[in-house]
Amino acid sequence: MQPKELLEKLKESATSRVSKTLDAIYEICIEQEQRRLYDFSVATIARLGHKRGVPKAQSLRNKTGEQYRALLRAFEECHRGDKPRIETRSEDDWIEEIQNPKHKLLARIQASELAAANKKLRNFIPPGTRIEIKDYQNENIVEDRKLNSSERRALEYILSDEFLSRWQFCISSHGEFIDMNGNVVLRPGTADAIRKVLAFL
Repeated sequence: MQPKELLEKLKESATSRVSKTLDAIYEICIEQEQRRLYDFSVATIARLGHKRGVPKAQSLRNKTGEQYRALLRAFEECHRGDKPRIETRSEDDWIEEIQNPKHKLLARIQASELAAANKKLRNFIPPGTRIEIKDYQNENIVEDRKLNSSERRALEYILSDEFLSRWQFCISSHGEFIDMNGNVVLRPGTADAIRKVLAFL
């Protein structure tokens, strides 16, 4: 059955509100045909018709949207095998959706400045270039700062259960060492600092 015939048949037993929605969906589908964009999916039609009384995609997928989906299927059947034309969009198409003329002008200025800055960057640093910075002068100093095995074991011991149990310490959520009387023995962040040292040196 052709979409137009199905539309009339569906409207015979529909309420005025449903009939109005069916008409809106039909008009949007016709516009899709005219643009040679044969996408009649629920998501697309709901998006295109959100200002024209078409329910949201989830509502169209529900049981109450069965007649709307039937109309969409009719259009899909008519264009089965037709390839949709790929609509090309530029990065700045979103600016056209801005309603306020002043804001639209400011957005265009910002987009133009950004494009110019990106062009300069591409000329200065070609895309895909990998930049590595090595400080050879301080390379030996960094090696000297690494912990040796005995230094590492000493720090690991401070965080161990054996050490904490022996001195009856515990580590708070703030990284401080607290004794059995609740006194702070080592300041907040101490435990965290030791863990970072062990991780990076």
